[in-house]
Amino acid sequence: MIYLDNAATTLKKPRVVAEAVAEALCSMGNSGRGAHGSALDASRGIYETRVKLAEFFHGEDPRQIVFTCNSTEALNTAIKGTLLPGDHVITTVLEHNSVLRPLYEMEDRGVELTILGCDEKGRLNYGDFEAAIRKNTRMIACTHGSNVTGNLVDVARIGRLAREKELLFLVDASQSAGIIPIDVQEMGIDILCFTGHKGLLGPQGTGGMYVRPGVRVRPLKSGGSGVQTYLRSHPSEMPTALEAGTLNGHGIAGLGAAVGYIQETGQDTIRRKEQELLKRFYMGVREVPGIKIYGDFGSFDRCAVISLNLGDYDSSEVSDELFRTYGIATRPGAHCAPLMHRALGTVEQGAVRFSFSYENTEEEVDAAVAAVKELGSDL
Repeated sequence: MIYLDNAATTLKKPRVVAEAVAEALCSMGNSGRGAHGSALDASRGIYETRVKLAEFFHGEDPRQIVFTCNSTEALNTAIKGTLLPGDHVITTVLEHNSVLRPLYEMEDRGVELTILGCDEKGRLNYGDFEAAIRKNTRMIACTHGSNVTGNLVDVARIGRLAREKELLFLVDASQSAGIIPIDVQEMGIDILCFTGHKGLLGPQGTGGMYVRPGVRVRPLKSGGSGVQTYLRSHPSEMPTALEAGTLNGHGIAGLGAAVGYIQETGQDTIRRKEQELLKRFYMGVREVPGIKIYGDFGSFDRCAVISLNLGDYDSSEVSDELFRTYGIATRPGAHCAPLMHRALGTVEQGAVRFSFSYENTEEEVDAAVAAVKELGSDL
């Protein structure tokens, strides 16, 4: 199989990730639930991963890194834990349902919501952000990279505006973390939500959020913490404040190994290869008869994602044919991004998404190009 569905999850993990998970499964106790060796080793291992992630995202303090099951849980925590009835929040049509659905829930509870549009290539008009700000605006929430088009959002520019207007700035880095450099301080990001199983090359069931010191987020869950047992309420100290229950220590061990692998390999090295593979694919298929490619390819400094359609064929039919006949795994449909597909006019057809990782090869890209050309020859 040629796996080109890395925007959903990276299939091929570094060997060190599997080794770290296997070792943790055989040796890790429960962090914070004892003073014996295996429990203390678990606490040390989890803290080491916090340190790696804080350094990776240029955060001020490892205690501001909170572990969650994925970016969806992180985004729910951030959105529901900061907004109140009467607040106003600005977001965009680029967003994944992990941002939109929690915002819709909060809208039903009295939060006001403005959703900014995009042009035919999925690009935002950054002037719209300032124009949308009201007296009661509390937050700007947006993605760093579209999971449909691969377009990057200039979060540093939005961050400067948010800081100037004293607004919270929430960034969904599901598609960018691990690949695109993120400096939360330079970019003015107050809350960064990320998942471990995509560009960070870690196990599924891992993810988290960075919360800027001084930003208060109400917990989504409460319960056991291993500390302050006799309090009626959940502890308020970070990161315990947002981490109720036993953490996925085995997965976090793998995530720590994955971040170490990225740092050792070089984030720039990984990004350049992915973008070169993307460019090779785009240049190979762009003139296929009847092809429609979505997004802005004026620059290849973007997520290694490309979505396309062939004529009027349903995207699921094309994706199924790619897998059955050519052994190429892609993702069809709406990609959990309904407003993006409405903006692109692909609600009924969906789109076939190809997404590349560091583990893919030029030979695999060439095979995918040949398959698209052969399918396109029937149009």
